[in-house]
Amino acid sequence: MIKVWTDAAEAGLLDRHGTRGSSFVYLPEIAHARAVSVTMPVRLPSWDLQFGLPPIFEMNLPEGMLRERLRLAFAKATGTFDEFDLLGIVGRSQVGRIRFTGQREQLQEDVPFQSVDEILARRGGDLFRYLVDKFASFSGISGVQPKVLVRDEGASVALSKMTHRLSPSYRGATHIVKFWEQNEYPQLAANEFFCLKVAEKCRLDVPPHRLAEDALALVIDRFDLRPDGTYRGFEDFCVLNARRTDEKYRGSYETSIMKRFAEFANSLHVGEDLESLFTLIVINCALRNGDAHLKNFGIVYDDVQGEARLAPVYDLVTTSVYLPKDSMALTLNGTTQWASAKELQRLGETRMGGSPARVRSILERIIDAVADTSKEVRAYIKRHPEFDDIGNRMLHEWEQGVALSLEAD
Repeated sequence: MIKVWTDAAEAGLLDRHGTRGSSFVYLPEIAHARAVSVTMPVRLPSWDLQFGLPPIFEMNLPEGMLRERLRLAFAKATGTFDEFDLLGIVGRSQVGRIRFTGQREQLQEDVPFQSVDEILARRGGDLFRYLVDKFASFSGISGVQPKVLVRDEGASVALSKMTHRLSPSYRGATHIVKFWEQNEYPQLAANEFFCLKVAEKCRLDVPPHRLAEDALALVIDRFDLRPDGTYRGFEDFCVLNARRTDEKYRGSYETSIMKRFAEFANSLHVGEDLESLFTLIVINCALRNGDAHLKNFGIVYDDVQGEARLAPVYDLVTTSVYLPKDSMALTLNGTTQWASAKELQRLGETRMGGSPARVRSILERIIDAVADTSKEVRAYIKRHPEFDDIGNRMLHEWEQGVALSLEAD
């Protein structure tokens, strides 16, 4: 049985249910503010599933290589290795406000210290293996590509321009470090770095981020971490659509993203956030990111019953340089083919509620951002010849994306 915590306080108990399911029950007389999700309010009956975990508990489970590394490390000790076992390993350190411990354990989040500056400046050696070995069991964060949570409070102050340092007693992670094996997806860190620059130039909320000198890692400030060391709530769109991680490619941008956000955006800023969400969808088309699925959009909040805002931008990559025949992750107008400017114009007018002129101005802003960032990419290629192939292919994909998805016929 697993104890579930929200905002560093006990919320309920999670246990296996049947042969493959799960059951979660809130503690008696718990306050509504202790709810684990905007989709699972406090109630007396338990929340039961015949298969798997509730999406909010599955949301941060590692995928891909990191999951396999943890399975190999712990399967012998546990005898089996299912989602409950994985949650028991990484549950103390998660993105967002939820934590997990054993039924009789107290919450203690103590992530090892690692200088971010050392990661950024490191050259040579096997950084990939070093980070996985040290931080895998502290990394409750989803994604097929390897990423780990590390603690570097000093660097976080400098990067986020916080007015004061986190308390010396703070032991949680401050950064997300994303890294890749170069023979699989070469230059992916630099790829994402420049894609995030496009979003930043479009005035979207992008967490502070830095590229390692050897371009093997991308270091990103946690956007759910408050200056006082507490955490904001975070829920991705798999959770909001009541879908498992393996269903992250199921849905449409019209309904599963735009409409669903409007249903949960308990905020006076819903119009502003809908415009940002629409802008992000268009950027994904322009940059040819075929992995903009349900888990790559989210909401953040300070109070589970209060105002919910669109989460900052994350996981933005030009995937078509590695998968030439890639297409959109979700459907738009009934298809996953890359959207045309006309289709995106219609999406902005119908789902964002923007005037034709307003939608057109957003597309033009993205065109300018792509052009401006393209100059930075070309300059980076000159300084880093190893980026020449991927960089020029990115620029080609961006040109194709702008021509189809942004420029009017």
